[in-house]
Amino acid sequence: MNITKNTENDRMNFWEKIYLPEIARGMGLTLKQVFKPKFTRQYPEEVWNPEGSYRGRPVLVKEEGERCVACGLCSRVCPALAIEVQASETEKDKERYPVKFEINMLRCIFCGFCEEVCPEEAIVMSKDYHLVFQSQEEAILGKDKLEVPIAKLQDRLEFLRQYR
Repeated sequence: MNITKNTENDRMNFWEKIYLPEIARGMGLTLKQVFKPKFTRQYPEEVWNPEGSYRGRPVLVKEEGERCVACGLCSRVCPALAIEVQASETEKDKERYPVKFEINMLRCIFCGFCEEVCPEEAIVMSKDYHLVFQSQEEAILGKDKLEVPIAKLQDRLEFLRQYR
C-alpha cells in the first residue's frame, strides 16, 4: 500500500481554497450568454423544417410492395418495448409480411435503434414532431397510420445510406 504525504506543492493556496477563479470564470460565461441575441421561433406561424438527421416519429416506408419482412428485429432491439410485430407467411417474393405492426408512441423514446437494425430499411425515423394524442388508445399507431410514401422520406433515407 503506497500512501504519500501532502507536500507543500500539493496543498492549495488561499485563492484556490475559496474557489474564486472558478467562480469568476463561471460568472464570465453567464454574462457572455446574457448579452447574446435571443432567438424565438413563433411556432404556429413559423414551421420548423428539420434536417435529414432529425429523428422524429418512426414510420414504415410505403412502396408499391411492402418492405417489411416481419423479422421482428425492431421489436427485439427496442429498449422501451414499444413495437409489436406479428408475422404471417405469403406466396410472394418475400416469404413473410407483418399482419400486425404497432408502435406505442407513449413508450417510444425516439432512440432510432429500430431504424438501425432493420435489414430492409422498412422503418425509419421521420421528420414528424407533431405528436398530440387525446387518449392512450389513440397513441398506439397501427400499420395504417405508420405507412408514409417513400417520396416524403428520401432525405432521411439518403442520410442513412451516407453512414452505412
